[in-house]
Amino acid sequence: MNTDNAIEFSVVIPVKNGIDTLVSCLDALFKQTVKDRMEVIIIDSGSTDGTLELLKNYPVKIHHLPPKEFNHGETRNLGVQLAQGEYVVMTVQDATAADDRWIETMRSHFDDPEVAGVCGQQIVNHDKSKNPLQWFRPINQAVPFSYQFKDTDEFKKLTGREQHKYCNWDDVNAMYRKSLKEKLPFRKLMFSEDTLWAKDALEAGYKIVYDYRARVYHYHHQDYTFYFKRSYIILYQNYKFYNYIKYPKNPFVKVAEIKIRLLKMKELSLSEKLHWMWYNFQLVRAAWTAALIFGFNARFKGMDGVEASQKKLVGYPPQGVQLKKQ
Repeated sequence: MNTDNAIEFSVVIPVKNGIDTLVSCLDALFKQTVKDRMEVIIIDSGSTDGTLELLKNYPVKIHHLPPKEFNHGETRNLGVQLAQGEYVVMTVQDATAADDRWIETMRSHFDDPEVAGVCGQQIVNHDKSKNPLQWFRPINQAVPFSYQFKDTDEFKKLTGREQHKYCNWDDVNAMYRKSLKEKLPFRKLMFSEDTLWAKDALEAGYKIVYDYRARVYHYHHQDYTFYFKRSYIILYQNYKFYNYIKYPKNPFVKVAEIKIRLLKMKELSLSEKLHWMWYNFQLVRAAWTAALIFGFNARFKGMDGVEASQKKLVGYPPQGVQLKKQ
């Protein structure tokens, strides 16, 4: 990192007990082509696993946040306030840039003054400790695309489901123009702050860009409980903010697809195929259990019932399991 007056990029990473993955995350950051014009801001909310000791090995700026004050929206807004760069990059402690041009790739879109933010792509590498159905298998070369509604009423007239199609945004891999981000902060939310920021940006007439050439490796090993809560949160988000319920694919069709895809994978042994079949069957079961419970509450208890069930069954959003092997 260079001196403060040369900083162009500020990378903001909320952290809690990230010792298993931060080495990979930070090593990739400090190999970026723009590393001499970059600062890394760590917002730690009470790590107790040796993370703070690990961070002493890196030229990062650490801000300590009491755990009770953490929420995904305002914590990231704090990162924007602390940032000295013209461009603010948001990522997470268990994401790893796929190449050394990750930040540079996103930056290229900001020559257009109407661009407020750029979102990249999450991918999973071919590692047998990770779900092979999530392995990155590109079919075509990624081509950037953007959305903008200069007539903002046009966007506002869309149904919630239609609006949501434009807002597949996430803060695992995104860059923002700081001057605009200060005018259009994240909402104070425990989750969904990223997709709703994209919605707010489009409603305000800004342009948002999706560039899936800008990639990070990111993976969570999910058990039944984690995936149930994750599925419930997504259902809740869609219902509350976009006014629709999206049910999972037919479970019988999904199970058949899982079997067929895994059986075709020549790189897996029979025991590995059976292991991952069982793993994915549990995810299907979790997703449908969440959908049935959520659908019942939405239909018969309304928004009050949905809010109560979300607090009871999910509460605080689950933190992904961190695998030591990267």
